Amino acid sequence: MEPETFSLKIELCGHATLAAAHVLFSTGLVNSNIIEFSTLSEILTAKKFPDHVNLLEVNSNVISNGESQDSYFIELDFPVFSTVELDSAVVVSSISKALNVASIVDIKMCNMNPNRLLVVLPSEKDVVDFQPNYDEIRKCPGAGLIITGVAPAESNFDFYTRHFAPKLGIDEDPVCGSAHCALPVFWAKKLGKSDFVAYMASPRSGVLHVHLDDQKQRVLLRGKAIIMAE
Repeated sequence: MEPETFSLKIELCGHATLAAAHVLFSTGLVNSNIIEFSTLSEILTAKKFPDHVNLLEVNSNVISNGESQDSYFIELDFPVFSTVELDSAVVVSSISKALNVASIVDIKMCNMNPNRLLVVLPSEKDVVDFQPNYDEIRKCPGAGLIITGVAPAESNFDFYTRHFAPKLGIDEDPVCGSAHCALPVFWAKKLGKSDFVAYMASPRSGVLHVHLDDQKQRVLLRGKAIIMAE
């Protein structure tokens, strides 16, 4: 599998992997509940689970061949992407000005291919209310911009995220799996947990169930897909 944007091939794409796995599972093209994809980065695994299971215990609940498979989660096993601090005051100041936000909690660079800028905002409201200026985002370091903020305590989520990549031909990604290969490392330290429910606050929006295996340096992303047209 070789995912492509409008301008280049990319090594890893959660959207493409989820979509490909769903088509193979739902059409019966594979007679298995586990699929391995050969990609530009590594072998990626997709597993199918019933939607009623406890996702915190999902590894022991693979769908059996005799069980209804009409509604199910797909779990993607991805590598963790590390982050590094941006300690240049000039760079941080220019990013803050380009994004036109009142306050920034943290700024990091995600070691993805290509790299993305990670900006932590004070709250989910700042993430939702952010008005992107794509010309300014193109001036920022990295191939794209990930903004994230902690979710309110009364919500069912742990953090909110949006992803912008105009340099790659994608103004705003509705849901981005690869961004969530870097985000759990940051939020695990902040929230003291390894299982998250993440909300993508794009206009289309989306929800991801995320598990960080810090020892193996892997991220398990769990979500659903539907076929819109054939």
